[in-house]
Amino acid sequence: MNSAVRVTVPASTANLGSGFDALGMALAMHDVLEVEVADDGLLIEVAGEGVGQVPADSSHLVVRAVRAAFDACGFDAPGLRLRCHNKIPHARGLGSSAAAVVAGVAAGYALAGHKLDDSDLRDEALNLAAEFEGHADNAAASFYGGAVIAWHDGAKHRAVRVEPHPDLAPIAFVPEVTSSTGTTRGLLPERVPHRDAAFAAGRAALAVHAIGTRPDLLLDASADRLHQEYRRPAWPESMRLVDALREAGIAAAISGAGPTVLALPTGAGALPEDLPLTGFTAHRLPVDLDGVRAEPLGAGGPGTG
Repeated sequence: MNSAVRVTVPASTANLGSGFDALGMALAMHDVLEVEVADDGLLIEVAGEGVGQVPADSSHLVVRAVRAAFDACGFDAPGLRLRCHNKIPHARGLGSSAAAVVAGVAAGYALAGHKLDDSDLRDEALNLAAEFEGHADNAAASFYGGAVIAWHDGAKHRAVRVEPHPDLAPIAFVPEVTSSTGTTRGLLPERVPHRDAAFAAGRAALAVHAIGTRPDLLLDASADRLHQEYRRPAWPESMRLVDALREAGIAAAISGAGPTVLALPTGAGALPEDLPLTGFTAHRLPVDLDGVRAEPLGAGGPGTG
């Protein structure tokens, strides 16, 4: 058993245009959490993103995930001390909620004395994290690093990693406005035309090949007919930027539930000078290849390791 751990967890982007609820990728923007078993009580400190917005009680998402991991491990702790150093923007489509859950689950397993190096244990932990959101694309990316294909087999959430091509040079255009996954999902129709479903299947399959082997095919591979156009009213400025990037020959899509825009240029990642970037901040974020990492802290607790 570890009495205190530090967890580093990457942001993620989901869908990648054509792979709705199935494709994800980890990005090199990280939250760092320090979690310590205490004799009693709960103390939560937050720095960075979410200050004054996230709860400071047992409803905090990380705390809930830690407790869920404890239950899965048959472990208990009378109290917790949690320090969050957050860089992942909240409610912008970069997987902040999934990162919080993944970090909490990884911390819970580590505090209970389990290493997630074992593939079966890691898959078990992934399923636990994915249950919080109902799908595993963001959670799997944050867990495994690289790119992922996620699915549900009828019993549990599963995912496999796809090694991304080294020429991928993701850019996240993050706006000041926020978005709600629940709201944007409400804009989706219950049924889509068969031709659109067939188009999506072909482009999602192509996306897997493009991500790992042929990034020059990403413009075609990221084309979508399942979700983005239906949700255009939720983020018109973001879709305007997606349109401009794609017209310039650069693969681009809404990141997750938006409103962040993900561009996938290759190489140096040169961009046109006339993009509609008012209200957006560009972040060049390499693909995170490591996924979530948990390490024990020194005997003195958080801040000493």
